[in-house]
Amino acid sequence: MNKLTKTLTVLVLIASMNMGCAQTKKAVQLSDDDRMEWWRDAKFGMFIHWGAYSIIGGERGEKIAGGGAEWAMDKLDYTIEEYEKFPAMFDPELFNADDWVKMAKDAGMKYIVITSKHHDGFALWDSQVSDYDIMDAAPFKRDIIRELAEASRKQGIKFGVYHSIVDWHHPQAQGNLFPNYNAGQKDQSVVNPEFPQYYKNYLKPQVKELLTNYGDIDVVWFDGDWIADYTSEMGKEMYSFIREMQPNTIINNRVDKGRKGMEGMDMEGNFAGDFGTPEQEIPATGIAEDWEACMTMNGTWGYKPDDTKWKSSEDLIQKLVDIVSKGGNFLLNIGPDGFGRFPSQSIRRLKAMGEWTDANGESVYGAKASPFDMPEWGRYTTKDGVIYAHVFDWPEDGKLKLHKDLKLKKASLLVAPDTEIKINKTADGSVLELPESAPDEIVTVVKLSL
Repeated sequence: MNKLTKTLTVLVLIASMNMGCAQTKKAVQLSDDDRMEWWRDAKFGMFIHWGAYSIIGGERGEKIAGGGAEWAMDKLDYTIEEYEKFPAMFDPELFNADDWVKMAKDAGMKYIVITSKHHDGFALWDSQVSDYDIMDAAPFKRDIIRELAEASRKQGIKFGVYHSIVDWHHPQAQGNLFPNYNAGQKDQSVVNPEFPQYYKNYLKPQVKELLTNYGDIDVVWFDGDWIADYTSEMGKEMYSFIREMQPNTIINNRVDKGRKGMEGMDMEGNFAGDFGTPEQEIPATGIAEDWEACMTMNGTWGYKPDDTKWKSSEDLIQKLVDIVSKGGNFLLNIGPDGFGRFPSQSIRRLKAMGEWTDANGESVYGAKASPFDMPEWGRYTTKDGVIYAHVFDWPEDGKLKLHKDLKLKKASLLVAPDTEIKINKTADGSVLELPESAPDEIVTVVKLSL
């Protein structure tokens, strides 16, 4: 597509936005509770950070990017011109959308969120607003967002996109910051007078493409809200803009300016967004609002072979249980390489999580936060009047002391329901007599009928 054609396309997109998206076919608008129901029940999703930075792997000669490898353009001091060679090399011939979605589904994940555009500005769909995308700037010539969206729907997985408010490549997003395109993140006093034009003429039209050309987008996950040029007014407008196109889409709180840093929850005030976003951490206690903890399997979001500090499968499964016991969702990240392959370390962990959720999913999916304090030996979840005791540390003497307010009728092992568990009632509460060894060394679930 030549530049004149793309310019005319952008003008048409902007004009259609000014008409209030009147021509967009709208779904029946659900109440907020009905709209959020599937997400609240899902509990477990896959985050995918993938793009041109996956070729770099967080390395430039002897220099290694500190932090996430997806920030390679900034952390490894590439100029815009130097970085543009990586999209021109991005040809992930081993990418297979059906295989990716199947791995997520087999792991027990119920939804996928992939980076449609990260901070480097390179788009993974066929954008009519820009030439800096998978169809025009890369040899791959396949619309990744379309393929993943279709594969997700085919396999019954909800589909969402991560979209960066920041854009290190677009001239208007940089404004007078050039050539220091990321100055706004490092210095909140830096002002870019051209950002409102970027927001109006580029950011919103690209978001509109994603929300109108790919069927139902179940989650829109923003990032980059931390730059000073993006205002709360813009965030609220963006939230309404998306809900006008797809009224049942769920949008994270980074669409606005209210979140408290990595803690992820909103400050006091009226901020747009449907759920909080704790990053790389789990709240100490339950939170009344909807929230989702996003985490990496090692220390980076993008592919970085130098980072070998992988969390164990046991740790990740226990994190899932901990999050659900506090009323949250777990969005666990994968960083595929530049060929389109999941790292083998990630695949092994997904397999272990799938085996555990296949056997114990009853205690997680659709479960709610525990009404009881966290026991020393593990966590509680609850669903449909049943309490699930997740035992992380199997008692050496076989005696599991429960919360004193639990009045039991029956106790059984979720993975071995025929195993008899004796209940001893004491003045301090019920004590279960468990088998000598744990049926599941990672987390054994005891189903407690009240």
